[in-house]
Order: sequence, then structure tokens, then C-alpha cells
Amino acid sequence: MSLETQFPDAPFLDVANPAFSLRSEPVRAARGKSWYARTPYGLAVLRHKEMGQLLTHKSLIQGSHAWPALNGVTTGVFADWWNKSILVTEGDDHWRLRKLVNPAFSPGTVKALMPHFERIANDLADGFIDRGCCDFMAEFADPYAARVLCLLLGLPEKEAPFILRTSATMGLALGVNFPDLVDTIEAATVELGDYISDVLKARETAPGDDILSVLVQAREDGDRLSQEELWNVALMLAFAGVDTTRNQLGLGMSMFAAHPDQWEALAADPSLDMAAATEVMRMRPTITWVSREAIEDFEYGGITIPKGTVLHLYSESAGTDPEVMADAPFDITARRARNFGFGGGVHHCLGNLVARNDMAVAYRVLSARMSAPVVDARATWLADSGNTGPIALPITFSAR
Repeated sequence: MSLETQFPDAPFLDVANPAFSLRSEPVRAARGKSWYARTPYGLAVLRHKEMGQLLTHKSLIQGSHAWPALNGVTTGVFADWWNKSILVTEGDDHWRLRKLVNPAFSPGTVKALMPHFERIANDLADGFIDRGCCDFMAEFADPYAARVLCLLLGLPEKEAPFILRTSATMGLALGVNFPDLVDTIEAATVELGDYISDVLKARETAPGDDILSVLVQAREDGDRLSQEELWNVALMLAFAGVDTTRNQLGLGMSMFAAHPDQWEALAADPSLDMAAATEVMRMRPTITWVSREAIEDFEYGGITIPKGTVLHLYSESAGTDPEVMADAPFDITARRARNFGFGGGVHHCLGNLVARNDMAVAYRVLSARMSAPVVDARATWLADSGNTGPIALPITFSAR
């Protein structure tokens, strides 16, 4: 039975159309009418309360495993890796992997990295600050995310362009144009996967103090990551650690360009850096939806959700829900209800502490060194659904 037959009164959102924006008036209108809507991919969850509850609902599992198949991709290195990754494992297997991987992301580890984040941010800013203009993606967001990832994984910073190119290409799989780019994405997955295999072999014989070395040696009550699990996790770190960070930084800069008073507030009070990163993710998350799948029929919110239904929980729609946020503009000084940019429940993003801190450092360093950015009309963008962000973001500013 189709969703149209099951939920005839629900609004319909054509999110598979690359021209459709998840921040558009049709989404706002649908949210005003109902907590859910129909889409070509399943049900969309539009409101804050429902997203918070469904992220942890006992009748739902991680739904992202279905994404390749929804796009007609059922074989290949990318699909095989994706379907075995920590992102989509469930139950005891997922808890075991999290316990083994968690030490690599401890607060102490992240705190020790903060001076290096600042060094990289300032080094990149030195390259364009006196010009008063730059392509923010090409000259800051992309190399910053890639160099931070190299730092985390103990890779030479000269490898950053390679990590950026391959991970960004893999990241196209999480957009609505995935079916048209399968061969390109597959090639990048093989290329980065082979590189990661070589790095892991080197760490096994000569471990260092980086995250990959921690993972190679990870143990819990005599258990350890298998070679396949280790490779899967390492490839996920290399992939997600760059693509989401660079996109989120670009989206954040576009938000500050639209709200220059907030940029000046951060420059005046650098302690707002973490609040700035959080507020950016509330209103302009790069991961526009989090997926869940029903493992049984269950009743929720006045409807019956059939087994096998995929739900996409819309982060930005929930983060701007007037029922919870009122008429809440972009404001890094305000106290907010929790936003779900990093997901929630047992699948809450493992690397969220690293991501929050490296973004916070970037915004703090840049606001201290330049005035509020002005975005040039030549900026180009990925589709505003799936995983989104700027492709090119030319900006102008004044050096402080």
C-alpha cells in the first residue's frame, strides 16, 4: 500500500527534486498543518517534539541503511561499506562498536587538539585576510576541514587535498543527485578505502597518539575491533570528518553574512564560539534530515506507522519549529531548546565533540580577524536537501 493511500490527508513534499528546498514555504506550510508529510523517500517528520521522541522510539532503528537502495544502488564498494558501517549497525553490535570507539573521542583528546585547530585556522586566514576577499570554501572551509582531519588521524597535512577530494566526492552520495553520480562516488570510495587500508597497516606496526592508533589498539574486556570493523570505522571518520565539517562551516558563514550583528557579537565576546556553532546547526544544518525505519507496526501521533516505513526527521524544520522556538531568529546569545543537528539516541554522532569544537574555533578566530562577511552573488550551492552546503562561497570583508 502506498503512502498516498495510507496517509491521504498528509501534505506532500517533493524533496527528490534537486530544486526543492527544505527551508521553503511548502515545508513551513506542511509543518503548520501536520507533524508529518509524505515524500518520495517515506514520511517526513517536521516538528521539534516529534523529532525528539522519534529519535529514540523503541519501534524505530537507524534508517540510513536504506538510502543507497532508495536510490537504486544495491551493489558496489560504497553500498557494501555503508551497510556495514557503525552508522547503521544496531543492537549489541552497535553498542560494542561505540564502546570500543568512544575513547578516541574523549574530552581530553579534543582539548589537546584545540591549539592545533587555532593554528590551522590562523594559517589559512593569513593567506587571504589582507586581500579582503576569498572563496571561503576553497580557501578556508575545505582545507581547514581536511587539515583538521589529517591531524585527528595522524596523517601528514600534505595529504589534505587528497582526503578532501575523495571524501567530498563520496559525500555526493548523501544528496538527491546520488543516482546520477554512482560511478564517480564508487571510484572515490575505492581510492580513499585503499589509502585507509595502507595507513592502518602502518599504525599496526608503529602506532602513534592519533585516533587511528587508538582504534587499532582499542579493547574492551578482551574484545577488539576486527580488521573489517576497523577499516569501516576509519573510512567513516575520513569521509564524514571532512565533508560535514566543511559544509557546516560554509553554511555558518552564510548565516553570519545574513546576520552581521551576530558576527560582531562573537567578535566582542569570543566565549560565544560554542554557542555560535550550535546556533548555526539549529538554523542551517548540513545534514538536513536524520533517518529511522519502523521495525514493526506502531501507533504514534494519531496514525499507524507500518513496519518498513522510512521516516526522515527534518533537523532544520524541527530547529525552527515555532511551537518550541517561538519566532526565534538567528541569535548566538539566546538560550534554546536542544537542536538535533547531530541526531540523537543510540546513533548520536560519535564525533560531535570534535565537530563542535573545530567549528567553534574557526568562527572565533575568523571573527577576531575580519569584519562580517558579505556573500557575492556568484556563490553556488548543493541542493538544499540531503546533505547540503556551498560549492563556492565568494565573500568580501575588512581585515580588523
